[in-house]
Amino acid sequence: MNYELSKTVENIKPSGIRKFFDIVSEMKDAISLGVGEPDFETPWHIREEGIYALEKGKTFYTSNAGLKSLREEISNYLKRTQNISYNPMKEILVTVGGSEAIDIGLRAIINQGDEVIIPQPSYVSYEPCAVLAGAKPVIINLKAENDFRLTVQELENAITDKTKVLILPYPNNPTGAIMGKKDLEEIANVIKKHNILVMSDEIYGELTYNGNHVSIASLDGMQERTILINGFSKAYAMTGWRLGYVCAPEPIIKQMTKIHQFAIMCAPTTSQYAAIEALKNGYEDIDMMRKSYNQRRRFLLKRFEEMGLDCFEPNGAFYVFPCIKEFNLTSEEFALKFLEEERVAVVPGTAFGESGEGYLRISYAYSMDNLKMAINRLEHFISNLRKNK
Repeated sequence: MNYELSKTVENIKPSGIRKFFDIVSEMKDAISLGVGEPDFETPWHIREEGIYALEKGKTFYTSNAGLKSLREEISNYLKRTQNISYNPMKEILVTVGGSEAIDIGLRAIINQGDEVIIPQPSYVSYEPCAVLAGAKPVIINLKAENDFRLTVQELENAITDKTKVLILPYPNNPTGAIMGKKDLEEIANVIKKHNILVMSDEIYGELTYNGNHVSIASLDGMQERTILINGFSKAYAMTGWRLGYVCAPEPIIKQMTKIHQFAIMCAPTTSQYAAIEALKNGYEDIDMMRKSYNQRRRFLLKRFEEMGLDCFEPNGAFYVFPCIKEFNLTSEEFALKFLEEERVAVVPGTAFGESGEGYLRISYAYSMDNLKMAINRLEHFISNLRKNK
C-alpha cells in the first residue's frame, strides 16, 4: 500500500541522541555518558508515597489539570523558591513530563506562520515541537565566547513582526550554561519592549552550582508574559514517573488544558501523589544529589584541563560541553570513532543544533567509577589523535 504520510512529520529528523545508544546497547563493556538521566534511584520516601497510593486504590483519573493538592504544593514551592504567586486552580497544569508542556504550550499559542525564537545548542524537542505547531523556528546560534548565554543583541537581531515567543532554555542542556539575574533582566526588557512571550524551560533549575537559579517569571512585569515549565525528572530522579508542570497566565493554561484533556486526559495518578511528597520533603534529596553532581563536574573540568581539552565551566544541569575542534573531525565523526575505538558513547554537539558542531555533550549523571574509566579512555583517544595529526 502507498501510504500518504504527513510531510511535516516526514521532514522532521529523528533525535540525534538515540543513534549512538542503539549502537552502544549492542556493545559489550561499552560505557555510555550520553543519556540525560540521573543515576540515583528515586528517594525511598517518594517511592513509598507512590506505593501507598497504589495500596489505597488511588488508581483513578484525576482532574485534567492534576490533583488540587499537587497544584497547591507547586504553587507553594514557587512562592518559597522564586517569590512568584500562581493560582493553583487557574494558572497551573500538571503534565506528562516537561516535554508535553513544551508541546502543548506551543500549540496553545501559535498561529500558522508565527515565529518561535530558539537559542541553540539546546534540547532536541524545541524545534520539532515548533514546526508541529505550525510555527517557523528562528535559530540563534549561541557562542562559546559568551559562555553560551543569550545576549540582548542576538535576541534583538532575531525578532521580527512575526515573533510570538522566545524559548529560554536555562539552565541549558547540553552546555550546562546558566543565565544570572542581570542577564535575565536585560532579556526581559527586550521581551517587554517587543510585547512577546517567553517559554522558560527550568527543568534543571534546582541543579545549579554557584548560587540559586532565578526564574525570568520572578522579574518585574514578566509573570504575565511567561510560560514556566518544570518537572520532577531531574531534581528528584523521577524520570520514569513522567511528571511535569507548567505555570502560565489563565488564558494560556485554559487552552493548554483543552489540548491536554483530549490527548492525555491526566498525568499518571500514582506519580502525582509521589510528587506531593517530593515537593514537601525532598529538599535534602536535591541537596545530596546536587553535591554529588558538583563533585563529578569539578572532576571532569580538572581532567579536561590536565589533558588540554578546552571546556568552559558549566554552572547548571549535569552536562559538560568540551570543544573538539582541534582534531579536524566533525562532532559525529569524533563520537563514532571514539565509540568504535574506546567503547565510550557521548553525544555529538550537532544533535542539539548546527551551532553544536565542534563540541560533545558528556553527561556526568553517572557514577564516579564510570566517569574515571571513560575519561581515561578519552585521554588515550585524543592522545592518539594528536600523535597522528
